[in-house]
Amino acid sequence: MNPLAQQLNETLNRENPHVAQMLSGLGKAIYLPKVGILSQSAEAKQKANLYNATIGIATENGIPMHLEVIQETLSAYEPKDIYEYAPPGGKPELRSVWRDKMLVENPSLVGKQISLPVVTNAITHGLSIVSDLFADVGDAVIVPDKNWENYELTFNIRRGAEMVNYPLYDADNRFNSAGLRDALLAQKERGKAIVLLNFPINPTGYTPGIEEGQEIVAAIREAAEAGINVVVVTDDAYFGLFFEDSLQESLFGQLSGLHERVLAIKVDGATKEEYVWGFRVGFITFGGLPEASLSALEQKTTGIIRATISSGPHPSQTFILRALKSPKFNEQKEQKFQIMKGRANKVKQLLDSGRYGEEWTYYPFNSGYFMCLKLLYVESEAVRQRLLNTYGVGAIALGTTDLRVAFSCIEEANLEDLFDKIHQAVLDVKAGKS
Repeated sequence: MNPLAQQLNETLNRENPHVAQMLSGLGKAIYLPKVGILSQSAEAKQKANLYNATIGIATENGIPMHLEVIQETLSAYEPKDIYEYAPPGGKPELRSVWRDKMLVENPSLVGKQISLPVVTNAITHGLSIVSDLFADVGDAVIVPDKNWENYELTFNIRRGAEMVNYPLYDADNRFNSAGLRDALLAQKERGKAIVLLNFPINPTGYTPGIEEGQEIVAAIREAAEAGINVVVVTDDAYFGLFFEDSLQESLFGQLSGLHERVLAIKVDGATKEEYVWGFRVGFITFGGLPEASLSALEQKTTGIIRATISSGPHPSQTFILRALKSPKFNEQKEQKFQIMKGRANKVKQLLDSGRYGEEWTYYPFNSGYFMCLKLLYVESEAVRQRLLNTYGVGAIALGTTDLRVAFSCIEEANLEDLFDKIHQAVLDVKAGKS
């Protein structure tokens, strides 16, 4: 094993051996090189005041070489903030600003030890890093039965972990914390579990209430006290889109420092929070460990980035940093929030109006981009096909009964027509029309 990797592992093992045990084989082996192109280039950047022949970019007249046909569309930005490579861990100022934002939006983090967020190539990449660092063949990854399908690709197909499901809702249509607890305690023999908590959840648009959040934390604590090492990941992709009386912050704050056998990881990003889906900028943050351990995990994370994508896109990071620092940012974001909230409320009003009879029920939703219908008499795939082929309407069929509707991309004025057409498609299929 490389001495740098060994040194990072020894730091983790000294300060919290349980966290060291959580690492996958790759997680133990990975490191960020300190001697090589990156380190020599960094040293030259500080000291080479005559010629710097280390950097792997082209320059012209002292700035990054570029094409005017590209620069003319980006004239608000200096070439150095667009064309150069970003550091593997991301632009330092962006990382600091995002951390400050996180602390403001999550008061439960005050006084907690958290790492400086590492920039990822959005949420999927952040989850992929988590899987690389912590998931080995046969490890249990615990998710509710209604979840984002990419989890299976990321943890099961890529890393060979076993997906363990529990019902998302209990009999009272609340978050099924008892199911989570049972799934966790069933891993006693394995001694390790990876838990994914995605609120607001894709696909049903649900965020637990305060009491439910406390039950989730209690279930994780109980598993840790039973001797299970728990890697708990808050997938906060849709963070901030809380439309009703639910948790208003990430559980990352409550989970950080919860127990020596619990490692809290926050994966989030500008993707959905700031409505920049194509920019591909996310973050991964570790919590609840001593500073040296947090630094070790940061270095391993950056090592994974260096070994896979080298670094994330610099222009996107520059755009987002500028937006976050703008005095107009909060006002504009609130305007978009109110639009999204209006759409969610309109959907709920329509569904509760009684106009659609008893063809479906819907899963509780209070946040995010989506909601899910539960069709009672026909299969969701047949309805999806009817909607698409007859009415020109797209929706997502999940399993045999569920139909996911993204109200996020439908104007409020069109929602009634949308659900009228979904209802008609259900009646069509029920009548035998394909």
